[in-house]
Amino acid sequence: MTKQIKGVLGEKLGMTQVWDDNNRVVPVTVVKAGPCVVTQVRTNDRDGYESVQIAFGEIDPRKVNKPLKGHFAKADVTPRRHLVEIRTGDAAEYTLGQEVTAEVFESGVRVDVTGTSKGKGTAGVMKRHGFGGLGASHGTQRKHRSPGSIGGCATPGRVFKGLRMAGRMGNERVTTQNLTVHAVDAEKGLLLIKGAVPGPNGGLVLVRTAAKGA
Repeated sequence: MTKQIKGVLGEKLGMTQVWDDNNRVVPVTVVKAGPCVVTQVRTNDRDGYESVQIAFGEIDPRKVNKPLKGHFAKADVTPRRHLVEIRTGDAAEYTLGQEVTAEVFESGVRVDVTGTSKGKGTAGVMKRHGFGGLGASHGTQRKHRSPGSIGGCATPGRVFKGLRMAGRMGNERVTTQNLTVHAVDAEKGLLLIKGAVPGPNGGLVLVRTAAKGA
């Protein structure tokens, strides 16, 4: 891989509004990015691909198992709660124990943000898949929000795989692509990202260079 990917783990703090250079209100999500530390560097010669592993979040050392304790000790860093590996073409430029902060990004760059969406619990087909429901009147009896038929009786005599039905909604890994970094506050370690990002306030997010960006 030749493309250089920058990335940092952080915490979603919430949304707010700021003014841009044209005096227009811009909705932004505030992400407290890092500080992360580099815990492993993979190279083409040794591993067959290039990547860098970063760690984020404090954790009680007593809660870390022995293999991970050795992993952190090799990088000479204190144990962290979250680990993520980012494939990038410039992995050789990183060193073990190096700190990664919000300063890896500049305002105006495009990023992809990955997080775990809010869990909605069990939801019907209208909320979960956007179905229109059945008739609102004219003889429909207590079936207004029903999905309708899910398969024939004799033909095909079964329910097709992948049929959209009611079930658990949300609490899934979601990536929102091509968001723009509106501003970077290096002193406070904050990223202001235009628009909404997945997950609740306080949720873990991964911010990295846009895969499909220019």
